Amino acid sequence: MVFKRRDRPPLGTRLREFVAPRGGWRRSIEYLGHRVRRLPDTPHRIAIGFAAGVFASFTPLFGLHVVLAAGLARLVRGNMLAGLLGTVVGNPITFPFIASSSLWLGRQIIGFGATGRDFDRVSDAFSQAAAALWQSTLSLAGLGVSQWGRVVPFLRDVFWPYLVGGIAPGLAAAVASYYLLLPLVTTYQLARRKRMLDRAHQRLQQKSEADAGPAGAYNRDGRPVAEKRADE
Repeated sequence: MVFKRRDRPPLGTRLREFVAPRGGWRRSIEYLGHRVRRLPDTPHRIAIGFAAGVFASFTPLFGLHVVLAAGLARLVRGNMLAGLLGTVVGNPITFPFIASSSLWLGRQIIGFGATGRDFDRVSDAFSQAAAALWQSTLSLAGLGVSQWGRVVPFLRDVFWPYLVGGIAPGLAAAVASYYLLLPLVTTYQLARRKRMLDRAHQRLQQKSEADAGPAGAYNRDGRPVAEKRADE
């Protein structure tokens, strides 16, 4: 896999670095940009794939963002790996703003639901709904008691407003990321291609100079060593 680490750290370390990167968020963002630019694909496919991942981050499908990003990237014929990288836009720093704006806008559109002003209450609602959903699923196999009654209010008051309200800001962020990333990737790839051509020309020149031999060297018949006889 491209960019895969050979020494994969433990799960706890990966989760800790996701919340608080060792080198800081600025270095992490720069590293992310470096990885995106070096993807082996066209600038358009990389940019639109990344935009698909950004849009997926504005949905309330926590735990499924990477799956949704990969599906959307494939749908719009973008780079799927860029789509996975685009989901990094949704992180512990941005989620409070994403959830608050999405829930507020969703409530304005459908007329009811959570306001999203208190992100702790919203995150707790997702945690409790996930636990209730899991317990209700187990109850279908006769393990425990069904808790569907706790899931329905969550879907009505939190999930549905979040889903509806996240469409507009998600599309805006996706379009903005596309037009910001497209010229960056294009410029990087052109500069990289130029460097590769310069290196190739330099190697050819060095090879030609090596084949020509040292300056001023002549054969016994008085011709330069690089010059061949007509009958050879």
